Amino acid sequence: MKYKGDITLYNFLSVFIGALIAIMIPLNGILSEMIGNYTASVVIHLVGLLAVVIVLIINKNKIRFEKGIPLYLYSAGAIGVFTVLFSNISFSALGASITIALSLLGQSIASIIIDHFGLLGMKVAKFEKKKLIGLLFISSGIIVMTIY
Repeated sequence: MKYKGDITLYNFLSVFIGALIAIMIPLNGILSEMIGNYTASVVIHLVGLLAVVIVLIINKNKIRFEKGIPLYLYSAGAIGVFTVLFSNISFSALGASITIALSLLGQSIASIIIDHFGLLGMKVAKFEKKKLIGLLFISSGIIVMTIY
């Protein structure tokens, strides 16, 4: 689904997502330390389900399923569960900032590969050398963060 409109709004939302993740990882990690990784993952996703149901009710939206949707698209739910579980495990050993920094590195590398090859139905956006500069900055920052 393509959205038209002010691109600034989408840039702001993307930055806001980053801030939410920076808040979410410590909250999830602390909960995980208190009640265990797996129990915390269940609780976190049940609370998330409840939040979505409330939003659906408020907006008077209905859950709908379309025929012909490839099954692999539903795997994002499992990926979300493992993302929360693995970040909870990493948080207790690495802390919030390094967990998030390493996650950013992984996201950057995976995104470059997905774009370059047009995986998962994405439009092909070939890797350009200038993107390597950004990736090197991210990697350098993470190295500095983990050493000092």
